[in-house]
Amino acid sequence: MALAGCWLSLLAAASSPRYVGKPAKKTKTVRSFLIVTDISLSMATTDWHVGGRRLTRWGAIKSIMKGFVKDRKSDQVGLVMFGTNAYLQSPFTTDLETVSWLMDQTEVGMAGQMTSIGSAIAYGIKVFKQDTIKQKIMLLLTDGIDGGQDISPLDAAQAAKRDSIKIYTIGIGQARGSGGYDLDEKTLKDIANTTDGQYFNAMNSGQLKNVYAVLDKLQPVVYDEDVYKPVVLLYYYPLAVAVLLALVAPFINAIINLFRPSS
Repeated sequence: MALAGCWLSLLAAASSPRYVGKPAKKTKTVRSFLIVTDISLSMATTDWHVGGRRLTRWGAIKSIMKGFVKDRKSDQVGLVMFGTNAYLQSPFTTDLETVSWLMDQTEVGMAGQMTSIGSAIAYGIKVFKQDTIKQKIMLLLTDGIDGGQDISPLDAAQAAKRDSIKIYTIGIGQARGSGGYDLDEKTLKDIANTTDGQYFNAMNSGQLKNVYAVLDKLQPVVYDEDVYKPVVLLYYYPLAVAVLLALVAPFINAIINLFRPSS
């Protein structure tokens, strides 16, 4: 009996039984999404409120942006931080949790005191050149005006356009010289228009969340055309039964022989 059960279990395992789950959508990486954000000293100004707390501009922005990043499931996301200089905080990756964590580790002033928008865009272009995905999106956030000397923002935007990079710009706060801000909205609009992107303005956390909601609609999550059905192989269950029966078969036979009446 044990050997027969072992044989049947092996046949069941060889048939490769499996459980096919309910159909599910599978995300597809279609974009390289580079976030280029200003961390110059002005971003340390404490004039934003999030959840009843008074935060610095950068503290408020990254608390909201982390949620936005986690929802970019069909993108590989990179981070470039800039002030006087620009540097790569995170290369392109689909590990969005790590991107959010690296963003959280960034503090104002780490890239210098000034706001070099043109240099930041130029640096972002270099980051894209090392990537192979064709759809390239840059999100540029700043609360200031360009103070760099290497390349003007509009010249950098023209270079981005030649490389098929679309730039969405977000101006943090009010126009130049009002409300404690020194924002050059015209330049940010021109950058976006040059690259077929779009300019947004955010004066508080609610408006910034709305901006991210619009961006989600403009650059939505993309799924594979084929419906994904999760499959779980079950062959190891009958295989385990076969192994167990093979191990206990000698003991069963011995017990049977022990109680079998002698002739």
